[in-house]
Amino acid sequence: MTDASPATTVTRLFPLLAEGRTAEAAALFADSVSFSVPHPPGVPWVPEVDSADGMRTFFDLLRTHVRAERFDLRQVLVDGDDVVLFGHMVSEVRTTGRTIDTAFALHTTVRDGRITRYHLYEDTYAVAKAYFGD
Repeated sequence: MTDASPATTVTRLFPLLAEGRTAEAAALFADSVSFSVPHPPGVPWVPEVDSADGMRTFFDLLRTHVRAERFDLRQVLVDGDDVVLFGHMVSEVRTTGRTIDTAFALHTTVRDGRITRYHLYEDTYAVAKAYFGD
């Protein structure tokens, strides 16, 4: 797809998502994607994903259910095709008005210019509290 470095490919994702350009964000992904976002059962914005089309569905559902308030990317580590990002994000669950305030780690892999892995680790307890309450 491009001669961009794996880190450049992955970091292009976040401005696209912030602007609501989910189709362009999904276009950064390969036809086959390893996807993992551990989450409490019943959270409606984490579908089964195995492709770029599935990533677009995920991004669209996320925008429908969650409003981003702050996204701070603090560190990017690169080892060959693997890019691991560390940061902090604050979001509001639209149906409850409650806030998810969590550090995160995102493990991605880029092959042939496309993202093939998207494994997000965040505070699932904070997600549950914001969506389901105490």
